[in-house]
Amino acid sequence: MTENAIVETKSKALITGASSGIGAAFARRLADDGFDLILIARREELLVKLCKELEDTKGINAEYMLINLEKENELAIVEERIKNTPNLEILINNAGFGGGNGAFYKIPIEDHINMVKVHTIAPIKLAHAVIPNMLKNGKGVIINVSSIGSFSPSPGVMYSTTKISLNYLSESLDLLLRKKGIKIQALCPGFTITDFHKKMGYESGHPVYRRKFMTAEKVVEISLKALKKGKVYCIPGFRNKLLAFFMRKLPKRILIFAYRMMFSKRKKRK
Repeated sequence: MTENAIVETKSKALITGASSGIGAAFARRLADDGFDLILIARREELLVKLCKELEDTKGINAEYMLINLEKENELAIVEERIKNTPNLEILINNAGFGGGNGAFYKIPIEDHINMVKVHTIAPIKLAHAVIPNMLKNGKGVIINVSSIGSFSPSPGVMYSTTKISLNYLSESLDLLLRKKGIKIQALCPGFTITDFHKKMGYESGHPVYRRKFMTAEKVVEISLKALKKGKVYCIPGFRNKLLAFFMRKLPKRILIFAYRMMFSKRKKRK
C-alpha cells in the first residue's frame, strides 16, 4: 500500500464503460448489493446523472472518473487509483466499441490501434494493478466483458481479434488465481440492448432487435449467477450458447465460407 492509499473498509467496485448499457446495469446491480462505486467513462453528463441516481436511491457512494482509455496518461491515472484503493473487490472491464463499417484496410490504422488499447491493453493493465491487493485480501472478482463474436474469425477483423485475446486473458488469470480466492469471468453476450448495437444500425424497430436482443440487466443477472458457480465463460441466453457451441465446434472452413457469403451479400446491398 502506498502513502496515498485510500483507507476505507467498505468494498468498492470499479467499472469501465460505465455510463450506459452493460456497464450502467452492473453499477445499479452492485449498488443494490451495497458496493461503493468508481465509474469510468468518457461521457460526463451520463456519469453525473448515474452517480446521483445511485447515491440518492441506493444509499452508496458513487464517484466517477472522466477517462479516455485510448490515452496512456489517462489510463495510468486509473491504474494509480486502483493501486491506492485496497478495498477494491470487483473490477469490471466493460469499455469497448465496434469496428465500424468497411474493410480492414480501409479503416484508419489509428482506429484499429485504439481498439487494441481499449479492448486489450486497458484490461491487462487494470488487472495487473488490482491483483496484488486482491491477493492480500484473499478475495476479488475480475469480469472481462468480451463478446460472442470472439469465438470465430469474422470480417470485423480487429473486433474478434481483440475479444479473443480478452478470453485468453481471462482463462490464463483463472488458472493462476482460482485457488487464491480471486474469481475471473469472460462475459460473452450476444445482441444486447445498448448504445453499442444502436450505433451499428440496430434500432428498436429492427426485426433482429425485437427477436434476439437481451436487456443489459438480464446479461448482468446471468453474469453474476455464473460467477457464483465458478464458471470462467458466461454466455447469456440459450440461443447464444448454441451459437457459440457451433462457432467453436464447426470446422473453421465452414465458418469462413459463411462469413464470406454474408460479407459479399452486404457489399451487394451497398
